[in-house]
Amino acid sequence: MNAPIAPGARKAALAFIFITVLIDVLAFGVIIPVLPHLVQQMVGGDISTAAWWVGGFGLTFALIQFVCSPIQGTLSDRYGRRPVILLSCLGLGLDFIFMALAPTLAWLFVGRIISAATAASFTTANAYIADVTTPEERAKGFGMIGAAFGVGFVVGPLIGGVLGDIDLRLPFWFSAGLALLNFCYGLFVLPESLPVEKRTKRFDWSHANPVGSLKLLRRYPQVFGLAAVIFIADLAHYVYSSVFVLYGDYRYDWGQKEVGYVLAVVGVLSVIVNVFLVGRLVKAMGERRAVLLGLACGAVGFAVYGVAGVGWIFLLGLPISALWAIAAPAIQSLITRQVGGDEQGRVQGALTSLVALAGIVAPVIFAGSFGFFVSDAAPVKMPGIPFLIAAALLVIAWLVTWRFTDTAHLPAKVGADPIP
Repeated sequence: MNAPIAPGARKAALAFIFITVLIDVLAFGVIIPVLPHLVQQMVGGDISTAAWWVGGFGLTFALIQFVCSPIQGTLSDRYGRRPVILLSCLGLGLDFIFMALAPTLAWLFVGRIISAATAASFTTANAYIADVTTPEERAKGFGMIGAAFGVGFVVGPLIGGVLGDIDLRLPFWFSAGLALLNFCYGLFVLPESLPVEKRTKRFDWSHANPVGSLKLLRRYPQVFGLAAVIFIADLAHYVYSSVFVLYGDYRYDWGQKEVGYVLAVVGVLSVIVNVFLVGRLVKAMGERRAVLLGLACGAVGFAVYGVAGVGWIFLLGLPISALWAIAAPAIQSLITRQVGGDEQGRVQGALTSLVALAGIVAPVIFAGSFGFFVSDAAPVKMPGIPFLIAAALLVIAWLVTWRFTDTAHLPAKVGADPIP
């Protein structure tokens, strides 16, 4: 039986979880600028063929995550969070070495499949935070995860660009070093958060698959509604990765440098909101109002992006949409209140599957609509249509949140209390 985590150890554990997510995001961010160029090099320099392969890499990564996230969550409910997180760090480190040495495109593709399968830290990190925080402090804890994402996506591509100029494979070695260093650190620092008596008695394959995990969400109608909000909101968020670079180039003549600066500002604003505002606003307003405020700000920000005819108007939308970051930690906090400790991992795995599913669907919606409305076949030129679609999605998410976060739909659940 695991002993309760002491306050000092709990702080160290939360610090490790922050570092784990940060390093994982950094590791993935570092290879963003170089992976397309490495693929292009491997296909003989043909940019069109390289684009198809890079798209296939992204689609495959999302599909593998969709399948594997529930397995990872179920494993953490059965065997504890610590071994799953440590195996994830170790697996990612070894896989980055594999990709650094990959002699052919096929081997590189296999490496991406392995990295998708082993990237368990996000799912299990959320479950870990639910284990060791009180309901009142939970949104602040999830905000910490959001801050790690923001820092990682600002710093990672910058490091990757510098290292990639030296050697296209150097960022993979750097990422491997980060992941393996984190594994060694966690091996000595990270305590287990889920006591034996709160774990599931067996590994249940009926929940360790995408369909089964979604059925698990249906057992909690209020959670299912909030899960729908997460799916819709993440679908809207993928507009950035789907069309932002093309949109900035087409409408504002932004090159790689300008796009990089704007994305860096987005990341910095996200960090500021997650670190300094999430905990305070959720405490002052409550989770429900915080979610509604965040989604409303995101919708307004995306609407500004969509109608902005010049770049400086687009930039005015950045601080507005940045407040959208309040919503995700507050939603996660609401969900964890409704679920017992023995099912946190499975529920988080199901939610990660939904995020991966959004990543599969989003390029079709956003890239497809952008391509059509800037083509000669379009009845009217509307390059901002993807952002307007994203704004409409967040309005829908706002309505769903209003419906599923009233008192009648969010009864208190004693089983979701944190570990003492």
